[in-house]
Amino acid sequence: MKNDMKIITVIALLAAAGIPAMCHAMDKDKEAPKVETSALAPPSATPLPSPIPPGAPASFADLAHGLLPAVVNVSSTIKADSPTMNEEGQGQLPDFQFPPGSPFEDFFKEFLDKQGRNGGGENAQPALPASSLGSGFVIDADKGYIVTNNHVIKDAQEVRVTFHDDTTMEAKIVGKDEKLDIAVLKVDTDKKLTAVPFGDSDKMRVGDWVLAIGNPFGLGGTVTAGIVSAQQRNIQAGPYDDFIQTDASINRGNSGGPMFDLAGEVIGINTAIFSPSGGSVGIGFAIPSNLAKSVVSQLVEYGKTRRGWIGVRIQGVTDDIAESLSLPKSHGALVASITPGGPAEKAKLQQGDIITEFDGKEVNAMRNLPRIVAETPIDKTVPVKLWRDGKEVTLKIKVAELEKAEEDGLLDETVQTKNSPAPAKGVDVSTVGITLGSLTDASRKQFNVPEDVSGVVVTKVSPNSQAALKGVNIGDVIVEIAQEKVESPKQAADAMDKAVKSGKPSVLLLVNREGDVLFVALKLSKDKK
Repeated sequence: MKNDMKIITVIALLAAAGIPAMCHAMDKDKEAPKVETSALAPPSATPLPSPIPPGAPASFADLAHGLLPAVVNVSSTIKADSPTMNEEGQGQLPDFQFPPGSPFEDFFKEFLDKQGRNGGGENAQPALPASSLGSGFVIDADKGYIVTNNHVIKDAQEVRVTFHDDTTMEAKIVGKDEKLDIAVLKVDTDKKLTAVPFGDSDKMRVGDWVLAIGNPFGLGGTVTAGIVSAQQRNIQAGPYDDFIQTDASINRGNSGGPMFDLAGEVIGINTAIFSPSGGSVGIGFAIPSNLAKSVVSQLVEYGKTRRGWIGVRIQGVTDDIAESLSLPKSHGALVASITPGGPAEKAKLQQGDIITEFDGKEVNAMRNLPRIVAETPIDKTVPVKLWRDGKEVTLKIKVAELEKAEEDGLLDETVQTKNSPAPAKGVDVSTVGITLGSLTDASRKQFNVPEDVSGVVVTKVSPNSQAALKGVNIGDVIVEIAQEKVESPKQAADAMDKAVKSGKPSVLLLVNREGDVLFVALKLSKDKK
């Protein structure tokens, strides 16, 4: 029981394959120029109910009544060659296991027999194609544009939307974005639609009331209420994680559905839940409207996203790193590597620079920079403030297009350094608790270090040392110490001693680990251990 309680997983709200009605397991599973909300909610949108005054409302009924017609159920048939299909091109159903004698045992045995899962039988029927269910909402009543999650319609062969009055029609996919998990659909109809506008998610505060409407477990227009539980959550779902957390009941099938504020404006797109069981435990996540608006606009206009890109790999700035670089406070994004030929290299950015401001927008934390750059118009030249060599520097950089860089295969490239290791024996650096060796043919083979990587290799890490505490591993290659290249163990040890004698409390290492580069700041001890 204790172990069960510890199992917590993040699951996308995607529909399970091929289960009808209430038996559905449901959902399975950088931006560009900002656009005005009015472009996404045309004048044809049905007038929204009057905003509910601040404070706990007596009822959400009037608000829900006006919003329900704008929310749709989204269902799709999965392509036969999708990973969700089996070898016979049939939808793979989830495994149901119930204790012997459970009242559900016979029910699901009969159900699976009909689906051809339990070896057939007299009543066995051909398995249904795999399908998925989710939610969506209309943003343009005249043109029939509908927003949902990308994972709801991923690998879809056919997409259908069902409105609140049970009208069902086919929809075509206008565009989709895997990085933010957003898709735009379009229906062609003479039916009068109800559209809802995007609101300003930045104005939402923890504790504000929100309303979620969607298609949980295939049940159709379901309204739940809650509050904003937290903001700017990073759940490792993608490069632009910035989720709104809510305790409004969100379940599988709610994917792509809207989260409304009390003015009836969409301030989030429900996307994921945090759950040990697959059901709602009061922790749901929504993509903020301010993150989604420009992506939706791009998908409508271009059928794809057009994000800004500058060609750097970055990491966070810890207190130790800030201290080692004499940065007054730990903020910004530390440049770990630079893509050859990319905008950053052309603008003369350097490895070890800390980006503190981009295009006039402050970079408070590493995770802010990708979003700020993504929102910047392609080909725009912008100022970048850096912390370099203990002082602030301002450069100009021309923003390129992320999608084109991906097509050109530039995103896997990193800065290369000339390989010229000097032979030397292993050297103990007791101030941080590591032993360093030369990069010889034997050590390169032993630790799988490419020929184009230079530096010194870590051959031993003392338990409970600074290096061990900061995650330095045997086989890591130290490329720089205190932003100076090192190519022999002795040179590395001398650089450490120099840092200690200068009175610095910590030293910054640039480490190459299996092709990835990162900065590690180690506290220095003057006592030999």
